[in-house]
Amino acid sequence: RNTELRQGEVGDLAAGRYVSLCLTDTGCGMSAKVLASVFEPFFTTKPIGQGTGLGLSMVYGFTRQAGGHIQIASEPGVGTQVSLYLPVFDEQDAVAAPAAETEGPLRAQQGETVLVVEDDPAVRLLVIDVLQMLGYQTLEAADGNAAIRILESATAVDMLVTDVGLPGMNGRQLADVARQQYPGLPVLFMTGYARQAASPDFLEPGMDMISKPFNLDALAKRVSDMLMERDQR
Repeated sequence: RNTELRQGEVGDLAAGRYVSLCLTDTGCGMSAKVLASVFEPFFTTKPIGQGTGLGLSMVYGFTRQAGGHIQIASEPGVGTQVSLYLPVFDEQDAVAAPAAETEGPLRAQQGETVLVVEDDPAVRLLVIDVLQMLGYQTLEAADGNAAIRILESATAVDMLVTDVGLPGMNGRQLADVARQQYPGLPVLFMTGYARQAASPDFLEPGMDMISKPFNLDALAKRVSDMLMERDQR
């Protein structure tokens, strides 16, 4: 429904007109501990193989990117209520005053192209969505062989973001092949293992590693920093 909000009435939203959407269930509900973590990437209460823990974190990201807010209220044994608030789009205002582009070091500087290689479709989609929202061009592959075909046919690739534990060719082997095509290519490895578990010679200059589960802001900053370092070399 359409609703008029006052400053600070809902989260950090500014005063104005919003569309609100409320979803309620009568399920088992969530404890305060679980509720505090529901927006964290990869957090799930489901058994292994039955959930990625990415659903609500993606909804949160989309909502915030649109200038909105999401709230969740839940009580064990009673159920859960999810409320979304999205700003009303005024076409006349948009024509009269085009929205200024988001500035800051995390945004793509020149629409750089990032190749994302991840065999888990949900994780791959999440990473791609984050990068696209920041202004990057993206290419995607589910395994090393598909990534190599892209590297051979793409006009340009500015960075490789790859899972380490890919089926078949692993991420480190893929990085070696990618750097034959693009010498000095920045490579960010995603891994479910601690960084300390990697051998001392695993990372070469221009390579870095981020451990799952990772914060989406941390991912964005790491990509931005590595591309800026490449430009300064």
